[in-house]
Amino acid sequence: MPKNKDLLYLFLYYTLKILIFILPKFVLSFLALITAQITFWLNSKHRKIIDINLKLCFPQIDAKERKQIALKIYRNFAKFGIDCIENQNTTKEKILQKVHFDDEELLSEAVNSERSLILTTAHYGNWELCALAYAARFGAMSIVGRALDSEAMDKILSQNRTQLDIELIDKKGGLKKMIKALKDKRTLGILTDQDANDSESMRVKFFDKEVNFLVGASVIAKKMDALLLSAFIYQKEGKYHIKCFEIQDAKLKSIEELTFYQAKSCEEMIKFKPDEYFFFHKRFKSFDKKLYE
Repeated sequence: MPKNKDLLYLFLYYTLKILIFILPKFVLSFLALITAQITFWLNSKHRKIIDINLKLCFPQIDAKERKQIALKIYRNFAKFGIDCIENQNTTKEKILQKVHFDDEELLSEAVNSERSLILTTAHYGNWELCALAYAARFGAMSIVGRALDSEAMDKILSQNRTQLDIELIDKKGGLKKMIKALKDKRTLGILTDQDANDSESMRVKFFDKEVNFLVGASVIAKKMDALLLSAFIYQKEGKYHIKCFEIQDAKLKSIEELTFYQAKSCEEMIKFKPDEYFFFHKRFKSFDKKLYE
């Protein structure tokens, strides 16, 4: 990425960081809402992508309600950005004050089983906080991610992600590191919800549409005889909640069954609170190549 863009991103980032630490919470929340509203109206490209996705997932919803959900998505993403900055150089205690584990007994069961554990999630709610909360409560974690196009911003994001004994593994060529992490009894966290190439995915039904769904987590789980669990973070009454779905034992399940479980869990969460999902990406592109043209 050109250096001038990096400089622009850094300027915006540090300006926002200063505002976050000097402004009262209510003022910051108001500014976030205004910024989300302005961005919503100016960013017609992603507004259209969101609308197409919502039409496919919720055909019963009319244009007015889709517009309301889309605006909430922008507002939630503004909150997400602020929270990411607030969580820099944080402590376990501060993170855990923000989060409630709805199904803590499931996570405790998985962690105490002495089996390798893979947590899958989606670009849903405050997914960056989800990893921090897990590490703060249950210990060492390795998360799989893709480097940002901006080298400067990627460095900042990596510093944020690698707090509290969290290791960052680059998705590209990271298989050996993922296996090692599991052997070292580190929980492996993987985002699995985005569209993918045929070579790294399988076809599943997602909102009654055939889509490509990443199989990497399922393949690794089978290879390591691991437990696999889908977990998602959402907002409720001013607090973040982490919801877990039923633990899957890779010894007893096929790759197809494990992948379908992840897709179904993600679908259920989107139906539960659609405004929390990152609908900005072209999720259904593999279903229809011309859909987003």
